[in-house]
Amino acid sequence: MKSWSVAQLNKEAAQSLAKDFSLPPVAAMLLQIRGVEQPEEVMQFLGDDADFSDPFLMADMDKAVARIEKAIEGFEKICVYGDYDADGVTSTALLYSYLEGRGADVSYYIPSREAEGYGMNMAAVEKMREQGVQLIITVDNGISAADEIAYANTLGIDTVVTDHHKPPETLPDACALVDPHRADCESPCKELCGVGVAFKLVMALEDGDLDIDGLLFQYADLAALGTIGDVVPLTGENRIFVKCGLSLLRDSSREGICAMLEDAAITPSKLSAGKVAFTLVPRINACGRLALSQKSVQLLLTNDKELAQETAQELGRDNAERQQIERDILKTIEEELTRSPAIRRDRVIVVDGEGWHPGVIGIVAARIKELYGKPALVLSRDGDTAKGSGRSIKGFSLIDAVSACSEYLAYFGGHPMAAGLTMPSGQIGAFRAAINEYAKKQGEMPQPTLEIDLKLNPAFLSTDIVSQTALLEPYGAGNPSPLFGLYNMVLKGIKPVGANKHLRLTFSRGDTSVTAMRFSCTPEEFPYSAGDVLDLAVTTDLNEYNGTVSLSVIIRDMKLSFADNGKMIADGCLFEALMRGESLTRRQMEYIRPVREEFAYVYRFLKTAQSWDYGLDVLCCRLQRESIHYGKLLVILTAMRELSLIEFEEGADTACHIRVLPAGGKVDLSAAPIIMRMDQMQ
Repeated sequence: MKSWSVAQLNKEAAQSLAKDFSLPPVAAMLLQIRGVEQPEEVMQFLGDDADFSDPFLMADMDKAVARIEKAIEGFEKICVYGDYDADGVTSTALLYSYLEGRGADVSYYIPSREAEGYGMNMAAVEKMREQGVQLIITVDNGISAADEIAYANTLGIDTVVTDHHKPPETLPDACALVDPHRADCESPCKELCGVGVAFKLVMALEDGDLDIDGLLFQYADLAALGTIGDVVPLTGENRIFVKCGLSLLRDSSREGICAMLEDAAITPSKLSAGKVAFTLVPRINACGRLALSQKSVQLLLTNDKELAQETAQELGRDNAERQQIERDILKTIEEELTRSPAIRRDRVIVVDGEGWHPGVIGIVAARIKELYGKPALVLSRDGDTAKGSGRSIKGFSLIDAVSACSEYLAYFGGHPMAAGLTMPSGQIGAFRAAINEYAKKQGEMPQPTLEIDLKLNPAFLSTDIVSQTALLEPYGAGNPSPLFGLYNMVLKGIKPVGANKHLRLTFSRGDTSVTAMRFSCTPEEFPYSAGDVLDLAVTTDLNEYNGTVSLSVIIRDMKLSFADNGKMIADGCLFEALMRGESLTRRQMEYIRPVREEFAYVYRFLKTAQSWDYGLDVLCCRLQRESIHYGKLLVILTAMRELSLIEFEEGADTACHIRVLPAGGKVDLSAAPIIMRMDQMQ
């Protein structure tokens, strides 16, 4: 469950944009909402011109170029040291390809996620010494590798760092440190990922012979893959990379790209940033998560069609295996959270398991965060050591929270929305308590929010909506696909499709009828009935069949129109505070403490229904009793479970299973442990 929020629209400003730039109204409104209002911003956002800043504005870029040129001219052995994710892989492929084209004696190295971990390591540096490497160029890593670079220095190996992560207080002693987040970096490009920084380096190396259009033609596809994969904002130069890169990817000359598209059953002409994010990027990443990312680099560089097809199929199998591993871990976690509701009621969910694959726990953490609307950390124990990955919600800095608990950790790093850490396994319990205590001191936790761009009159839905929104592509981080709100829609028809796995729903408002798809929802799982008045959060697309183009409306979320999700979330948080044993004010206690008549009302409703297998939010709305808010309903259901009146199992988000048990005579409701605790607290 998420709180619904509609973006603030300045209609006058949107109208001005529409008039000044001859834009259709929906496109103009979306630009205004997203803060793209100044003429130069609008022109850059909508245009195809490649307007890049001077790469030499980046600190140490001149030093990096000088050292690399010396290595090329002296035919020194160069090694591009990358990373195992899509950003690191594409950065490596881009820079290696460029240097090879310049005639350099160049190789590349990708560390094993499982055996070596992120970034430079001593053993890898030693290997490079054995290979006679004289210059290491890092991509997408290196800014924190002070010890490793110092060791390389003792071996007579120079290092040029190109990175985009936040630098530590003490910088490594490298020949050059190119990172837009350096305090002394004057470049405006602060949101570049690793491949973006690598592209800027290539721009600088070209310097007097710079042909930006030519470089984009050669490398924008790689830059687009890495930029989308690293989920950086698709604004400024990142937007240029993706916009130009998508054009190249749709008509790729790279055998590896063609092979991946074929294996993923993607029509190249239909490729979007979203499809890159959910099909190509996971394949590149899967290799690094489960094995070695060299395969991904080889795939992007090879001209051998047969090898490309074989490698692409391997990556496809790796990705399928990765998905199954994730599903298995997620199922285990959900079962644990059902058995141990105290953990799911924490402000920050911390779960751990023995031998979980460290390459996928970050993805699992992201899924837990989405399911429960809370920051989540997933820890994999390997004997005495546990490695973890976490994801957060907007408004709660996970790196600050983890840093505040550093006494329990051997290592940690990250940013506000994600973090990685290592700790002794025996410290997990203490860490869980400490990070939740930190969260408690921060005050009220932020609510997970569904951000809707525009309220839309359903009468305006047409294929023209899609053509208008297409003007703002590519969509991604910082420029998400438009989400429209359709309010007060009367549900008219429910039709199962796709072997009962999906639903085609028909709605009406006034004289307008709308058909929309609800994917991955069976008729048995659907909690609404014909006649219900619902709010819909939808995206739009075009559907082409037998030469006919029609509008496709896809439901991303829906709720009863009178449901106040924000209030329900707040009431649910009050219940969780009660269950954690925290002190409530007298007013809060009176607010959440049910009376006998409210117990009886809920029991009669459930007895009539016999069971309930939909969301608790929907149940709360169906009760249609103002005094029985979401928090109080949870108290009532918990008490009924304690008194053996019902079976009550809570699942992810608001999901639940309730079954009324045979009555065993009159029950004293005040004897329920939760009620007794509440009375004692008063």
